[in-house]
Amino acid sequence: MGDRWHVEVDRSVCIGSAQCTHLAADAFRLDAGRQSHPAAPDTDADEHVLEAAESCPVEAITITLLTSGEPVFPPEE
Repeated sequence: MGDRWHVEVDRSVCIGSAQCTHLAADAFRLDAGRQSHPAAPDTDADEHVLEAAESCPVEAITITLLTSGEPVFPPEE
């Protein structure tokens, strides 16, 4: 069994660029205010979700391991 992730979008930072919805359409949604949110905050590890987080122009997306809370993205320095 693979890793499970917890995905969050900081809505105070999100600018609604929709990069995440283009790269991981099944994982992110924009609401009426064009703010992103994860379709399912707890999800299986997925390269498209990671690519979306890495591509966010304002780094509003964070991913942690569901079991331990260890950061996946952004990585710890």
